[in-house]
Amino acid sequence: MDEGERLSLLIGATYDAALDPQLWPNVLAQAAAFVGGISACLYAKDAAARSGNIFYDDGVISRRFIELYFTRYVKLDPVTTGHFFAQLDEPLATADLIAYDEFLETRFYKEWAKPQQLVDHVSVVLDKAATSVALFGVFRHEREGIVDAETRRRMKLIAPHVRRAVLIGRAIDLKAVEAASLAETLDSLSAGLFLVDRQGRVIHANAAGHALLAAGDVLANVGGRLAACDASTDRLLHEIFTAAGEGDIAMGSKGIAVPLIGRNNVPYVIHALPLTSGARRHGGRTYAAAAALFVHKAALQTPSAPEAIARAFGLTPTELRVLLALVEVGAAPAVAEALGVSTETVKTHLGRLYQKIGVGRQADLVKVVAGFAGPLA
Repeated sequence: MDEGERLSLLIGATYDAALDPQLWPNVLAQAAAFVGGISACLYAKDAAARSGNIFYDDGVISRRFIELYFTRYVKLDPVTTGHFFAQLDEPLATADLIAYDEFLETRFYKEWAKPQQLVDHVSVVLDKAATSVALFGVFRHEREGIVDAETRRRMKLIAPHVRRAVLIGRAIDLKAVEAASLAETLDSLSAGLFLVDRQGRVIHANAAGHALLAAGDVLANVGGRLAACDASTDRLLHEIFTAAGEGDIAMGSKGIAVPLIGRNNVPYVIHALPLTSGARRHGGRTYAAAAALFVHKAALQTPSAPEAIARAFGLTPTELRVLLALVEVGAAPAVAEALGVSTETVKTHLGRLYQKIGVGRQADLVKVVAGFAGPLA
């Protein structure tokens, strides 16, 4: 198969996994092969607890090393802090977050990555909350080398589709769905569900969807067509309906976390899932539907404390990593040991932190970080 055929099959399988999570291991194996890596996974990191967990993986990385990562090495991973203020869907390699030569000197590389012959990791942020970040990542083995332009290009092709599938899967919170009975199965969801054709005509709505239409706050049924009360959002919905009718690839980044603001300033979000390909097409044919739209209230998203600190003072991921380690561990020699770098490297970053934040003592750095962690931050 050529690249286009492989991409089409991969995207279709990814969307099927949104409705049947048991498909994720196979999808991730396909994704790793397409991007050019040895293994892929969906996982999350927590800024407050300096911990994380894995949702799905393809089974290539051993369970022992996965457990070691989340119990010990996530705190030592030099790219962890950088992930908290990364842009959504933007591929990030190790060298984007830390100088690669410096990475090779860290305890994380020497004790966790090197024994597995892993040399790099390319990831995209799928979703961010106040203290956590969800990621899709692909590991690179020695035989594949470090992440290159082709790896980034391929990662960027599939990132928005993985993000859509993950967000929809979280919104519907189901273990499995039979595509042939899609509407009936989803009728009990708390999120509003609308099955629409490529013109946006409402073919089916669940109880929550009908309640949204009755309220007339964010959505309306205009002559049988689903319409947003906001004109600009309504134009975007038209584009989403048309793209869904043209297939999975045409959707691209359209229809992912589309914001809706109600007349009472209540925020909602829309996720659109195309129904014209893969196992989903059976449900689509039953109702002549091109897309399923999931609409639910949006939680207020505030930056994590690390992200807010980095933005406020223009810190690089490495500088942020050193700052947080200084607060958590203490003196420069202890930080150097914890991060697996030289004391001189830590002191160099410390000098830059003093300059950017505008203080002259380590105690003052601690006060600044503590202020961002306060209840009014």
